[in-house]
Amino acid sequence: MDQQPGVACQRRFCVLIATSLKRQKGEAAVKYVIVITGASSGFGALTARRLAEAGHTVYATMRETGGRNAKQVEAARKFAAEKNVDLRTAELDVSSQESADRAVQQVLGAAGRLDIIIHNAGHMVFGPAEAFTPEQLAEIYDANVLSTQRVNRAALPILRKQGGGLVIWVGSSSTRGGTPPYLAPYFAAKAGMDAMAVSYAGELARWKIESTIVVPGAFTSGTNHFANAGKPSDASRLNEYSSGPTAKLGEEIMQGFARPAVPDADVAEVANAIVKVVDMPFGKRPFRVHVDPANDGAEVVNGVADRVRAELLRNMGLGDLLRPSSTPAKEA
Repeated sequence: MDQQPGVACQRRFCVLIATSLKRQKGEAAVKYVIVITGASSGFGALTARRLAEAGHTVYATMRETGGRNAKQVEAARKFAAEKNVDLRTAELDVSSQESADRAVQQVLGAAGRLDIIIHNAGHMVFGPAEAFTPEQLAEIYDANVLSTQRVNRAALPILRKQGGGLVIWVGSSSTRGGTPPYLAPYFAAKAGMDAMAVSYAGELARWKIESTIVVPGAFTSGTNHFANAGKPSDASRLNEYSSGPTAKLGEEIMQGFARPAVPDADVAEVANAIVKVVDMPFGKRPFRVHVDPANDGAEVVNGVADRVRAELLRNMGLGDLLRPSSTPAKEA
């Protein structure tokens, strides 16, 4: 017989309290089963490895595990063997609901549970906005926003039934920081994802599911974001921008990115920040974490926006939605 949600939540909360006590005594903490999307390279691969080294069971998911990402799968296998950690890979194409459902069920069947979802998959594009077709914008929105919805619909029923969990969203300082031109489709999509994350946080709070938005700044090295950035498909419009008064704007933007960049900025700091959030006890995880060595201003603007959100919810009598509490969730 299935456990009642309230009972499951009470038991899970006891586990979380025990975890906190163990940390205070210096004992080993509870380890989690974690699924991270877009983990073939960049932030995703780094985070998967750091979390595995921290002792968690990590499923680094990606598409085409038997094709173009076969080398990444083998690299993850070797890392797990060499470091003696529980890093696994799984096929998950975030553009497919069927693939998301299948991957989550695979994890549940192998590990018996799922504790944490990390939304990391996404795709960057670079170029004048007018030269991107509407169909391209739809594809970018799909990769950065709809992808999270597919994974949520596959995984959240499990977390809600278990009575707890954590959802981490890897966002971007571009949603509210200072932003240059030529990244409009990507910035718009990341802003859409941030809005989804904020709303989901309130909707999941009474289910005892925590939410954290990790906000990286612009790292011009250490990832493949700029190297693999998509280009506008309307060659005619692109040529007009490339030969007119904006002929050198793309180059100027890339040079401009380098000016405020911190020379020794390490993209691994994003992974380290995520590991720190995961290892925090229930109820203590922050709503938003910024990792931006260049300090483009997003932390200031997000601080105001998040304060306004908190004030609104309190004024509406919904202050409990700001943070999951230890009170058992209401039965469905």
